Amino acid sequence: MSSSAADPRQPASAKPFALQTIAPEDLPFDYAGFLAVIFGITGLMFRYKLCSWLALIFFAKSLASMKNFENDLRQSVSAVSFAIMGLLLNYSNTFKSSSTRQ
Repeated sequence: MSSSAADPRQPASAKPFALQTIAPEDLPFDYAGFLAVIFGITGLMFRYKLCSWLALIFFAKSLASMKNFENDLRQSVSAVSFAIMGLLLNYSNTFKSSSTRQ
């Protein structure tokens, strides 16, 4: 089995692997970033703590799997800002409704 004549491989035809470049428009859609924005807006507008926490979780997932830094940065910044504003609004007691003030 050590004879090179029986080897079917051809080392002369081997080519090194070259990674194909993909245009930013052809990358798959970032669903985690989109869900982070949606949950962030929902947590901020309707004062749902769970939605604000889910927005932070989906933001972290989107940040970890970011493929195109320039395109995804705007969406990530808006998602984390909505999530943090929602959490600040939900956990601070300074924004009480006018009916509870005496």
